[in-house]
Amino acid sequence: MRGVWVAAAMIMVAHGAQAADLPEFGALRGAVVDTPGVVNWQGFYVGGQAGYGTSDMDFTNSTQGVAANLLTNTAVESVLGVSSWPVLGKASSHGQGWGGFVGYNAQWDDVVLGIEANYMHGTFGGSMSGSMGRQMASNGVTYGAIYGANAGIKVHDVGSARLRAGWAFGGFLPYAFGGVALGQADIVQSASIIGTDSGGTWMLSGGQVQNSHFIYGYSAGLGVDMMVYRGLFVRAEWEYQKFAAPINTAVSTVRGGVGYKF
Repeated sequence: MRGVWVAAAMIMVAHGAQAADLPEFGALRGAVVDTPGVVNWQGFYVGGQAGYGTSDMDFTNSTQGVAANLLTNTAVESVLGVSSWPVLGKASSHGQGWGGFVGYNAQWDDVVLGIEANYMHGTFGGSMSGSMGRQMASNGVTYGAIYGANAGIKVHDVGSARLRAGWAFGGFLPYAFGGVALGQADIVQSASIIGTDSGGTWMLSGGQVQNSHFIYGYSAGLGVDMMVYRGLFVRAEWEYQKFAAPINTAVSTVRGGVGYKF
């Protein structure tokens, strides 16, 4: 009988030692933001940034409406279709800016999902001028026109409201994002036409100016945050913004920033 009690005691001691060797439940993979070797990115963050980028603009039909209004009910427009001439084309220019960002991350092990508001003030956009001339005889009358056009867009404020998805490893957080792009721009569209018809030669000119015009579109990009010390992190990012503006415009920027996660 005594041998039975000794055996039972030994089994209980062995079982206790085995239980002591098991990891605690909270340390198991699957606990939120508790994976060994992964930085805790969860929480609010704020930062500043500077960037350099390229603006791509398509001015092809940007002055068509202005020219069509000038030539309403004219024989020159009816015969030659002046307002539809491809006087302008595509152009690119470079610019720079500075701004800030604020957001919130939620984290599950390596996976980080978040929402962010991003803003830059700078000088993006460009302008283009061009001219084209044609003439045609119709019903014994020679119709001619020289169509000159100028268009420009200066984007001085750009921002985006984004959703982010990242994968944390070590002190790095590479991420992708997409969202809504917003901005303000000064837009100029002007046209002048020198025409010839049965009444002789004449000239018309006009234009449209829109200051601080609200523009919108979509935003997408890639980036990486790197934790430096106790919530302080640095950022490198690329963002593409396409705007539904009176002048078809896209702004692509590369950015560097510094932020702090609370």
